[in-house]
Amino acid sequence: MGNDIPAQRGPLVKCPTCGRNVHYDSGSPFRPFCSERCRLIDLGTWADESYRIPESTPRDGGLPSDSDD
Repeated sequence: MGNDIPAQRGPLVKCPTCGRNVHYDSGSPFRPFCSERCRLIDLGTWADESYRIPESTPRDGGLPSDSDD
């Protein structure tokens, strides 16, 4: 008799590009994306600078002073 227990799969997550459900495990070569197409779309969005990390600068715009006078 064979083993009827299904293989464990990783958690089900949504593809960041298209929203399709995909198992997040070592059997998913494009994780967290569902396909190479979605991975490349996301890479292109970063390369096009559509995604940006906000710059955090002091409100006064200057650097801390060296003098303690």
